[in-house]
Amino acid sequence: MSYFYFLVLYATILIPAQSLGDICLPKEHVPLFVFGDSAFDAGNNNYINTTIDLQVNFWPYGESFFKYPTGRASNGRLIPDFIAEYANLPPIPPYLHPGYSRYIDGVNFASAGSGALVETRRGLVIDLHTQLSYFKNIKTMLRQEIGEKEAKALLVKAVYLLSVGINDYAVPFITNSSVLQSHSQEEYVNMVIGNLTTVIKEMYKTGGRKFVFLGLPPLGCVPRLKALIPVKTSAICKDKLNALVQLHNKVLSKVLPKLESQLKGFKYSIAHLYTFLSERIDNPSKFGFKEGKSACCGIGPFRGIPSCGGKGSVKGYKLCENVTDHVFFDSAHPTEKVYQQFADLIWSGTPDIIGPYNLKAFFEV
Repeated sequence: MSYFYFLVLYATILIPAQSLGDICLPKEHVPLFVFGDSAFDAGNNNYINTTIDLQVNFWPYGESFFKYPTGRASNGRLIPDFIAEYANLPPIPPYLHPGYSRYIDGVNFASAGSGALVETRRGLVIDLHTQLSYFKNIKTMLRQEIGEKEAKALLVKAVYLLSVGINDYAVPFITNSSVLQSHSQEEYVNMVIGNLTTVIKEMYKTGGRKFVFLGLPPLGCVPRLKALIPVKTSAICKDKLNALVQLHNKVLSKVLPKLESQLKGFKYSIAHLYTFLSERIDNPSKFGFKEGKSACCGIGPFRGIPSCGGKGSVKGYKLCENVTDHVFFDSAHPTEKVYQQFADLIWSGTPDIIGPYNLKAFFEV
């Protein structure tokens, strides 16, 4: 299956798409629109003016599946790649990929380093509000190609997959920004969720109805944060940053039901990444891994200094012999194996991992 999927990906990117007007869509056709950060970015940052630290279009990224770097922050595929496959869709390329125009299948707008707040890495990423504007452009293009009625129906059926918030909390912590000191935890989380809510409402107005949110992971326990202050690793992992993350997840779980009651036809699901990843960090062998705390690619404590590929400010790095043994590929991102395990669970899983709906239910028309 994976080899076939690679051939489809190759064809999707390199062969010009036929005119949408020539395509007869089956009733059960459900597109996938992807928004967010490096957990979902399929290569949009390859095409923007940013720093090398926010690009991963070099070896050894992509080594395991694609055999070349694609701009995905992993050794292979990401969650949206697996979901597209399970939904019988072709791979969903990045919005900025030259020549891609088969928008009836969906588009990936995600940008590594972005957050819900425009201030998060301002000017270096495609922020969430810009991703929203790109989505509105797609609606206009669909209306021109397949007509108003068909475009509206397609956007209503579509699934909207979002990974938003990681950088809003991690970046201020890594950079020692005063923003976290100038607000209480509750105030800062409400700022992030408030910005996210504004974008969700605009996506709803544009046609979106079925939204899936990736809950935030235990950020304090990823190799990069543990390498930042190794002496205080335990405190960081259990307290400061993860307290913010858990509060974010809690507030989001309260905000979404309110939106469901306010917006007719609005449906949501939350994929609970926090517990899933924590279990694999703490007990890797239980899930088919050997190493849960140190990255496969990097340098320094836990291989948590972001040097994978040696293209950034730190040139030296080490690469593990068997990437499938590791939970983390680089200082901040899981391996393809982890992403596939999570994609499997959120595709057909139960409410303890994703709820109130799983993704399979969302793709059933």
